[in-house]
Amino acid sequence: MHLGSPTSVKKARVEIIPLIDVMFFLLAAFMMVTLTMNRLRTLQMDLPSAVAPKSSEKPDMMEIVIEREGDLKVEGKRLPFSELGARVGAKVASNTNYPFYLKPDLQASHGDVLRVLDAIKAAGGNKISMAIDVGGSDKE
Repeated sequence: MHLGSPTSVKKARVEIIPLIDVMFFLLAAFMMVTLTMNRLRTLQMDLPSAVAPKSSEKPDMMEIVIEREGDLKVEGKRLPFSELGARVGAKVASNTNYPFYLKPDLQASHGDVLRVLDAIKAAGGNKISMAIDVGGSDKE
C-alpha cells in the first residue's frame, strides 16, 4: 500500500525567463564593449569641389526633330521625308556606327515616328536614341 505524504513532491523546473534576461544583458554588454573598441583614424583632407566640365565641342550625331504635323527638321533645317534616307545613308557610309538622335514632339503621331525609324534602319543606321520632352512642348 502506498500512502501519500502530507507535503507534495515538486518536480524541478528550469525557469526560462530569467535566462532570457541574462542573455539580453550579455548581448547588450558585448555590443557596448565592441563599439568602444573601434578606433577611428582619420586624416584631414581638403577635397576639390566637383565642377562640370565645359565642353565646347558638340558630339558628332544627327539630330532629327519630328514636329507635330509630321514635318522633319534635320540638324535645325527642314528636310522633306523623301530626302531623309539619302542623308542618313551618306552619314552611315562614312561611319557605320554613326549615332542618330530622334526628338519627336509630344503631339507627333506614332506612325510618323515609326516611319522615320524605318527610314533610318533601311539606310543602314543602327544607333538610334530618342528624347521626349515631358516638360510640355506647347510652343505656339
